[in-house]
Amino acid sequence: MTPEELATLIRATLLDAAAAGRISIDPSLVPDPVTVERPRVREHGDWATNVAMQLGKKAGMAPRDFAQILADDLAAADGIDSVEVAGPGFINIRLGAGAAGELARTIVEAGAAYGRNETLAGRSINLEYVSANPTGPVHLGGARWAAVGDSLARLMAASGAAVTREYYFNDHGSQIDRFSHSLYARAMGREVPEDGYGGQYIADIADQVRADAASAGEPDPITLPEEEAIEVFRARGVELMFAEIKERLHSFRADFDVFFHEDSLHNSGAVAEAIERLRERGEIFDEGGAVWLRTTTYGDDKDRVLIKSDGQAAYFAGDVAYYLNKRERGADAAIYLLGADHHGYIGRMMAMCAAFGDKPGENLQILIGQLVNLVKDGEPVRMSKRAGTIVTLDDLVDAVGVDAARYALVRVSMDTQVDIDLDLLSQHSNDNPVYYVQYAHVRTCNVARNAAEHGVSRDAGFDPAALDSEADEALLAALAQFPAQVAQATELREPHRIARYLESLAATYHAWYGQCRVTPRGDDPVEPGHIARLWLNDAVTQVLRTGLGLLGVSAPERM
Repeated sequence: MTPEELATLIRATLLDAAAAGRISIDPSLVPDPVTVERPRVREHGDWATNVAMQLGKKAGMAPRDFAQILADDLAAADGIDSVEVAGPGFINIRLGAGAAGELARTIVEAGAAYGRNETLAGRSINLEYVSANPTGPVHLGGARWAAVGDSLARLMAASGAAVTREYYFNDHGSQIDRFSHSLYARAMGREVPEDGYGGQYIADIADQVRADAASAGEPDPITLPEEEAIEVFRARGVELMFAEIKERLHSFRADFDVFFHEDSLHNSGAVAEAIERLRERGEIFDEGGAVWLRTTTYGDDKDRVLIKSDGQAAYFAGDVAYYLNKRERGADAAIYLLGADHHGYIGRMMAMCAAFGDKPGENLQILIGQLVNLVKDGEPVRMSKRAGTIVTLDDLVDAVGVDAARYALVRVSMDTQVDIDLDLLSQHSNDNPVYYVQYAHVRTCNVARNAAEHGVSRDAGFDPAALDSEADEALLAALAQFPAQVAQATELREPHRIARYLESLAATYHAWYGQCRVTPRGDDPVEPGHIARLWLNDAVTQVLRTGLGLLGVSAPERM
């Protein structure tokens, strides 16, 4: 019996008691689902609920008396071994061995579907992350958003949502001008402008632009008049940078459904359309030759310029048009993952959302992430040889590999600054968290292979009551919590919860492995306990594989 099944049983028992008049409670007050949690003290039972404390007074009863009525009814249900009332009204439930052990079969037969839910079914979510300027390689902060954003997208999809993974290219404005001039300067053998971009990658792209022109039989850009040359470097250089960013992210297992270009908002008239929509809603005013959005109406600290007095669109105008574009493409929720330097941007964005008549925090959600630091030999890693002034995604992957990089970036809450120890992530030891979890998966696969060699097969049947040791019960309880962890990580937008759950499950499995046998000793016969524990072992395989998959991390069968 899973916690979800137990919660359903408790709710049904409550409603039956109300219908029979044993409890006087309005059925609409009975929560759905009922909260079921693992007791902190193992001796208190397998599961506990505080529903009596929630509803007792509403039923005109002392919570403990309410709990006792519910406990007596639950004790008679199939699969329940015992029920006790504790403290002010907690209900502690112990499952029968058969009901608890049945979870192993449920997981194995469900396969990758175990842990999925439909809490976001019917929802269309636009999830935007990374969104680095196309003026250089993906930096370490972008790598974190790639790992976290992709994992969050996987979680939302596992919860039933239709997710659009989107990358926003900031290819409009002064940063592209600086990029183009930097390419031209390097091609001409000069130092890049003071406000330009350094690093070896600028020289590499400039050389590639010239090589491509030669291959196509076109003039060498540096022989053209300066303005024409810079335009060639702009067009081709941005294209090459785009292609490299996409390739690096693909190699990092962070693929996108949409690559949206900021420039298209201005060229298509989307900015003017968004402003007109807001003007029709009475949210726009003109002052000092500029066009303003009245964001103070919705809690912003000041109103915001959309079109400056010189007729040029302010940067915020693109954001306004982009949000409307996402909503018009069918997104129920537009979720942005932004760096810590965007924290001051939240107020105006939420005000803009409200100005369109939408609900801030629901139709528009903004998640802020903190910085990432690399450490090697106890010292910060401060510079990339290729990028010159920043540490890049490639630097991290080259040092530890995709699996370790993704896992390290996602296992810490993204609103917390994280230090990544390259020496630790390079180790094949239990101190390395990704290795610890992956090794648990490898061990389950080794156990399954060894079982086959000794004639232990799941085809021989399954007696769930044979999973009766404390180690079995602890492992079953850990497995039972996976669906709730997926649902909670999705709801709270915190994929790091999955990593921490997997580490806990791996620890529980390693302890179980040291205490329980799947294969008989010597010439001893295969017994029901061996077969049941093979089912349990394979259930752990499935949950570890599914959990790692939600983080975009591989689940190797051998190491």
